[in-house]
Amino acid sequence: MKNVLLSLSTLAALTLSVTAGAECIYPKASAEIPNGATATQEEIVTAMNAVKKYNTDINAYISCLEMESESQIAAIQDPKPEQIKQIKSIQTSKHNAAVDELEKYATRFNAQLKAFKAKNPG
Repeated sequence: MKNVLLSLSTLAALTLSVTAGAECIYPKASAEIPNGATATQEEIVTAMNAVKKYNTDINAYISCLEMESESQIAAIQDPKPEQIKQIKSIQTSKHNAAVDELEKYATRFNAQLKAFKAKNPG
């Protein structure tokens, strides 16, 4: 019972330190994706540049997450395997969520780009 309480308190402290020390800011897509059937070429180019920027921002965020988790592990004196696993798990969840969001954004853009090209062949 003592070990369970100790593990729970360690986990709670770890979670608080992860939250309190969060330096990585989750990027947001900078522009709405225009309707490809009615968009101008300028609007599509602006949206394409926004997708490229969002991709760059997500990659920077992922790199930050990796550095942050390594820093958190290094800050723990004699980290236990479960502490390392917990930190890595949080980092992996954030990483996967960011990649999923980027993929959804790019998929929405690609659908509208296809509609734009269908409306404006050549």
